[in-house]
Amino acid sequence: MESLQQHVAQAHRSGDYNKLLELIPYASTLGVRCERFGNEVVFILPKREQNLGNPILPAIHGGVIGGFMELAAAFHLAIFLEIDTFPRIVDFSLDYLRAGLYQETYAECKLTRRGNRVANVSVSAWQKKRKDPIALARAHFLLG
Repeated sequence: MESLQQHVAQAHRSGDYNKLLELIPYASTLGVRCERFGNEVVFILPKREQNLGNPILPAIHGGVIGGFMELAAAFHLAIFLEIDTFPRIVDFSLDYLRAGLYQETYAECKLTRRGNRVANVSVSAWQKKRKDPIALARAHFLLG
């Protein structure tokens, strides 16, 4: 059985981070994908009918948006920090700013602080324009 660092190293070599996402079944259930552009990673929540919360608007379920952003933050840490185990969530705070319409949604993460045991990450999710986020989140993770 390969360690998390081996999976991350393999993803860095191949440039395909989607194999890494397949390690977490919930990421596959939501259909989360990942694209790397230089030092930046963008997570993608595809347009899927099963992610709808309100089919009349239609809008993505708020829990799906929150789960997507939490997964993005955890994978961001796994990709950029040399850690042996997948980070465990300690606290997650989410502000919904706009309805998540039935279209692709993107998320980017920023490591705001890393201690010996805890890391803090800010997450922004958007759909049409990066400068118009639909949700912002702050997450704290236990490392190791």
